[in-house]
Amino acid sequence: MTIRLRAPRRLAAAAMASALALSLAACGGTTKDSDSGSGEAKAGGKASADPNAPLKKGLKLAFLPKQVNNPYETIVDNAGIAAAKEFGGEAKEVGPSDASASSQVSYINTLIQQRHDAILIAANDENAVCGPLKQAMSKNIKIVAYDSDTNPDCRDVFINQASSEEIGRSEVKLLSEQIGGEGEIAILSATANATNQNTWIKFMQDELKKPEYSKMKLVKVAYGDDDDQKSFQQTQGLLQAYPNLKGIISPTTVGIAAAARYISGSKYKGKVALTGLGTPDQMRKFVKDGTVKGFELWDPKNLGYLAAYAAAALSSGQITGAEGEKFKAGKLGERSIGANGEVILGPPTVFDAKNIDQYHF
Repeated sequence: MTIRLRAPRRLAAAAMASALALSLAACGGTTKDSDSGSGEAKAGGKASADPNAPLKKGLKLAFLPKQVNNPYETIVDNAGIAAAKEFGGEAKEVGPSDASASSQVSYINTLIQQRHDAILIAANDENAVCGPLKQAMSKNIKIVAYDSDTNPDCRDVFINQASSEEIGRSEVKLLSEQIGGEGEIAILSATANATNQNTWIKFMQDELKKPEYSKMKLVKVAYGDDDDQKSFQQTQGLLQAYPNLKGIISPTTVGIAAAARYISGSKYKGKVALTGLGTPDQMRKFVKDGTVKGFELWDPKNLGYLAAYAAAALSSGQITGAEGEKFKAGKLGERSIGANGEVILGPPTVFDAKNIDQYHF
C-alpha cells in the first residue's frame, strides 16, 4: 500500500513543478529589468523584426557624445533631440567634458538606472564602454553607436557618417592635390583610442602605398585628444619638429580648427597645406583668408537625425540590427542596414571658397 501511494504523489509533484516552470518562463524576458533582453536575443539570433510595427510614443533616448563641449557633437545631438520630437519621443544629451577612454562609463550606468529605451553613443574607446553597454542591452535598452563605433558586439547598429574607407582615402587625395603630390605630411588626430579616427588613418596609410603617392611621406601621427589647446600645441610641435612639412590632415573638427588658427597667424601660412574634417562655420574665415584651400564633412544635423530614427526603429521592433533590414528615417527616407549593423549616412562634401557660403552649420 505504501509503495502504491508514493508513486502517484511523485508524478503529481513533477507535473506541478513542470507547469510552474512553464508559467514562469512565459512571464520572463519582457521588461527592461529582464536579463534575457536584446543582448541575448541578438547573440542567439532569436529576435525578429516587424517592419510594419508603428513607432512607439514616449520613447526616452539619451545621446552620449565623446564630450559635451565639442561643437560638432553638439550639432549632431541637438538634431537628434529635435528628431525625437517628430515621432513623439523625448531625448537629451549627457556626457563628460573630457574625451578620455573611460569617461563615458559612469554616464552609461546612470542611463541604465534611469531606464531609457535607447542610448546613442559616440565612443571614445571601442572596448572601454563595452561592459556597461552589454549590461544595458541585457536590460532591453537599445544601443546605437554614431560617429565613432564601439565593438560591434556592444551595440545594435552603427550610424556611420560616410564610408570609413571613402573618408580615409579622400583625405589623402585632397591633400595630394594641394601639395602637388609630394612632400612630408603629418596627421593630427583626436584621441589615440578613437575608433573612427583610427579606421580613417588606416585607410589613409593604405592609400599612401599607391604609386601615385610615392613622393609623399607620412612622418608623424600626432594626437590632440579633441582638446583645442592641445591640438594647437601639437600643430606647433609638428611644424617645429619637421621643418620640411608640406601638409597636415586633421580628421577631427576640433583639431582642424586649432591647426588652422595656429597656421593662420604663423610664417607657415600659404606654405603648409591643411585639410581634414571640419564644419563650414568654424572654418569659413580660414578658407577666406587662404589658410585652408579645402576640407570635408557630412551634414552633422543629418547624422543626429538618422541616429534618432534608428533608435526609435529598434525600440519599436521595426529592426533588430540585422543586415538587409530597412527602416524609414523621416525626411531622410528609407535606410538599409549593411554588414555588421552599419548604416551609412552618405558621401562627404568638399568645402572650399566656391561653395562654403552655401552652408551654415
